[in-house]
Amino acid sequence: MKIVVVGGTGLIGSKLVSILSEQGHEAVPASPHTGINTVTGDGLAAVLTDAQVIVDVSNSPSFEDQAVMDFFTASTTNLLHYGAKAGVRHLVALSVAGAQKLPDSGYLRAKVAQENIIVKGNGAETLPYSIVHATQFFEFWKAIADLSTQGGRIHLAPVFVQPMAAGEVAKAVARVSLGAPVNRIVEFAGPDRFRFDEFIRRGLKATGDSREVVADPNALYFGGRLSENSLVPAADAELGEVRFDDWLVHDDLKE
Repeated sequence: MKIVVVGGTGLIGSKLVSILSEQGHEAVPASPHTGINTVTGDGLAAVLTDAQVIVDVSNSPSFEDQAVMDFFTASTTNLLHYGAKAGVRHLVALSVAGAQKLPDSGYLRAKVAQENIIVKGNGAETLPYSIVHATQFFEFWKAIADLSTQGGRIHLAPVFVQPMAAGEVAKAVARVSLGAPVNRIVEFAGPDRFRFDEFIRRGLKATGDSREVVADPNALYFGGRLSENSLVPAADAELGEVRFDDWLVHDDLKE
């Protein structure tokens, strides 16, 4: 089966291409690095020829509110248009657990807009779809810490998170991609739930980083104010097996 992976050279996409290829599928990475521009549509008609599935794990090059909205709106509209013309039978998109709960975040508003276009169309054709919601990735813990640092201290809202390894995200997306379209959201999360500030403290301790973490109820995340359960998945989410504490110390779990 030919599966076009939009964002196929990134963190999740490269893992996904490997997983699908190992299972005998023709997994084709589509990104600016491979000459495909989903925002303008350049290269889409050619790469989607004979494709049965599109998997969109791409991300905006800018997180500025209007830029990220423009990216996901244009890209998703083009994927629907060119996908329908090519006879694609399944569109899978990776999104964020809790996105609908954080309307103050420009980034997450854009992800919700992406989902709405997939479900309802946007002056374009619709396709059978599956939307995958994943929680925060283990791999981003240090970037979160750095972006949340103020005056040498890390400010994070002490709300619940249930992060997961990128490798398990890729495996989950692969399973959904190879199945029939579900025409709804399916959610995946890590096996353990703890407070956001505790998540980052564990990463700092494992790497010998001495920065102090402040449990700050007013700290923002992607520009949005968090409530207790903003970032946790629904009760029926499928849980991964890799635990953060194990991932921190075992390199093979990072593959």
